Amino acid sequence: MNQTHFSIATFNLYNLNLPGLAIYTDRDGWSQTEYDAKIAWTAEMLRRLDADVIGLQELWHRDAIEAALIAAGLDSTYEVLATPAVGTRIICAALVRKDLLVAGSAEWIQAFPPKLILRSTQEDHQTPDIEVAIRGFARPVLHFRIALRDSSPDTEVFVCHLKSKAPAPVYREDWFKADSDFYRRHSTALGSAMSTIRRTAEATGLRMMLTEVMKGTVTPVIVLGDLNDGQHSNTLNITTEQPRYLVGESTGGSDVALYTAQTLQEYRDTRDVYYTHVHEDMRESLDHVLVSEQFYDHSRRRIWLFDGLSITNDHLDDEDHKATGTSDHGVVKVGFRYRPA
Repeated sequence: MNQTHFSIATFNLYNLNLPGLAIYTDRDGWSQTEYDAKIAWTAEMLRRLDADVIGLQELWHRDAIEAALIAAGLDSTYEVLATPAVGTRIICAALVRKDLLVAGSAEWIQAFPPKLILRSTQEDHQTPDIEVAIRGFARPVLHFRIALRDSSPDTEVFVCHLKSKAPAPVYREDWFKADSDFYRRHSTALGSAMSTIRRTAEATGLRMMLTEVMKGTVTPVIVLGDLNDGQHSNTLNITTEQPRYLVGESTGGSDVALYTAQTLQEYRDTRDVYYTHVHEDMRESLDHVLVSEQFYDHSRRRIWLFDGLSITNDHLDDEDHKATGTSDHGVVKVGFRYRPA
């Protein structure tokens, strides 16, 4: 395999499940009409994307994405990486253009690295102790390898869906029920704190996995998905290790860092209009493609040159995504061309 161009996309499917199956607390799920609209819109999006690898989030049932591929006429184009989900839990998945996937490389990672410890008792004399006891990802990370060039190492791909900013529902907890009159007025703050702590722990677990793959190697790495935070958030800073972006004739690159495609595009644009989610009229960038130095223009170890980013997000203006079949996230596609440093 010797690709001269390569593209990758991230696509939150907005709870793609078969009709009539429960989605969270919605016992009825999608009606047949709503499901048909979702399949039609998803199929059209897949045709428009035409990406070599598409990372998927919020897939509930493998049959649903396979139906969208058939509707798009792409069922012979892609390998489907999805667990044999039966519509009862949410998973990360991927579509990989045939002949790119390294056979047998797909795995779903639920547990954090066993040596991840989030405990500090000796920071300084006035700082209280802290310990976080989260042991795994709420949405298992999909990891697989693709072969883009015969002369280059396989590329490691991680499809992620980190904990959302939505406050965790603490009203079910025993401590909440024991004093509900008090805790009810603090439930948003407490739930938001829980979500932030979980997302931060997930980013740390992911970062440890990435470092083990990248440290002291020339392995190309791509991380993509709904990371539920902005490019300058603490979550993204943990995941990327905040590399320095070089300009002009400067060269460098960091062994373990990841570079956000959003930033790479910003260096090409005179105006930044990157957003993938709208909540209470606030436009945010939650969906990301992060790449190692092998995909960074100014790296001495560059293999692939950044070739532009596009976002499909006009559908975010839809008031009723159930009726239109659209997603509540924008779809991000990033291109590269083979141009070793």
